[in-house]
Amino acid sequence: MPDLPDLFAMPGLSRGAPKQGFPIKEMSPPVAYQVVHDELLLDGVSRINLATFCTTWIDDHARRLMAESLDKNIVDKDEYPQTAELERRAARMVADLWHAPNPATAPGTSTIGSSEAAMLGGLAAKFRWRHNGGTGTPNFVCGPVQVCWEKFARYFDVEIRQIPLRGDRLTMHPDDVAAHCDERTIMVVPTFGQTFTGLFEDVAGISKALDQLQHSSGLDIPIHVDAASGGFLAPFTAPELVWDFRLPRVKSINASGHKTGLAPLGCGWAIWREAADLPASLIFDVDYLGGSMATFNLNFSRPGGQAITQYYDFIRLGRTGYRRVQSEIYRVAQYLARRLADLGPFELINDGNPHRGITAVSWRLREGQRYNLYDLSDRLRTRGWLIAAYPLPADREDETIMRAVIRHGFTVDMADLLLADIGRCLGQLDKHALTLTKAEAGGFTHDATPAVPDSKMR
Repeated sequence: MPDLPDLFAMPGLSRGAPKQGFPIKEMSPPVAYQVVHDELLLDGVSRINLATFCTTWIDDHARRLMAESLDKNIVDKDEYPQTAELERRAARMVADLWHAPNPATAPGTSTIGSSEAAMLGGLAAKFRWRHNGGTGTPNFVCGPVQVCWEKFARYFDVEIRQIPLRGDRLTMHPDDVAAHCDERTIMVVPTFGQTFTGLFEDVAGISKALDQLQHSSGLDIPIHVDAASGGFLAPFTAPELVWDFRLPRVKSINASGHKTGLAPLGCGWAIWREAADLPASLIFDVDYLGGSMATFNLNFSRPGGQAITQYYDFIRLGRTGYRRVQSEIYRVAQYLARRLADLGPFELINDGNPHRGITAVSWRLREGQRYNLYDLSDRLRTRGWLIAAYPLPADREDETIMRAVIRHGFTVDMADLLLADIGRCLGQLDKHALTLTKAEAGGFTHDATPAVPDSKMR
């Protein structure tokens, strides 16, 4: 039997990978795999990417379920009825978690992420407003939001009214809301786990402000809560915090299963308070996949593995397990926050308090340093750490902060490794600053290109 050629001596690896037009020649599977595998070595390590909110660790059983579900199209409920059943069960569980009045009948759907779920909530609010006689261009009111809401406004012809930050306020405050609302306002959108700082906005306070507005003006404006990150944290770690369907004005909520819900990438949830809050005109019945079925999603064909694996997470952990896991993530975040404060040059914004925000630590740089946070972010990249540095939103763009999102799988030992590297980087920057002060530069300063918060996968 002749010797098999060494993989790296095979013809397909004697030239560069196809990069422009569609390739003419074929490759053997091992060669094609090796080409793609080796190119991906240039990617960062997701576990130490603290800019992303998304799940970067799942257990082996979840991986097996994902692999076993590669061929299941979740929209084809006639062919894959049990996949559809697991999605329905999971949606009811989420509705129960968020205190829907009747979880068994509350409308809900899985989505490809919380961006899609947010847009579905926005569309439902727009259609409700139209059905109630609304005319002209509708608007919605929010504070600093994730880019999906800017997309919703542009794609679906809705005016976005973002309340600018002022003073020491880094979130939308209840007493700012009424002035931005009118008869064309279809909803107010508090963010329960703000992208920029990780802080919770005061949903209960905003609801009370809208109650007062209705009493004085007659305007009855609903709330949609963007709980992309906080929706699977507060129910377990701050259950007394009222932000969900316990507030009658909250008509819909979106969240990412693939963030703090612990599901793999590609899982979101949209839940409505009751059937009347999801207009029937938005639901389509299709019969060309083998049986008549209702669908309300922006995407049509999509994989079923994410919803299946989310259901697996729910039944594996239950409320007790989620409380234990999420509490541990907060413990690591608080440990990191304390140690960062001890380093000296940082002022904390979000310290990992479960009653104030998500499992993220955010901070600003104290005055008088010979470097800025972009310099620190850039220096940390040399050790593989990806931590976002970016300006705050409207009216506070002059201030730069950093944010580290602590996720399932990030341990105290990893926090110690990060802290040691931050300490080394600060020492290097003190000696060899990348950004000169105005005095050193004769009035000229150079800032590094800002990194932006993770907002691509929702």
